[in-house]
Amino acid sequence: MKTIKKYYRIDRREICFLKFIFEAYDGIVVITTVDQDAGIVKLSIPPGCEADVEMVLQDLKNDIMIEEVSN
Repeated sequence: MKTIKKYYRIDRREICFLKFIFEAYDGIVVITTVDQDAGIVKLSIPPGCEADVEMVLQDLKNDIMIEEVSN
């Protein structure tokens, strides 16, 4: 299965929070920390889960800084 990979910059203090939030959704994304100091994370999204992941990210943007970056 091919996953969609997207990279985001978030406040580095919020990396664990983001992981915990997505763990609650069980299987819609795998988060990998690419650069802890810069707050860069990679989201590996299975096909069909893109809309759910985007919905969660949009909601979280109200509380924490999240911006997509190129890989």
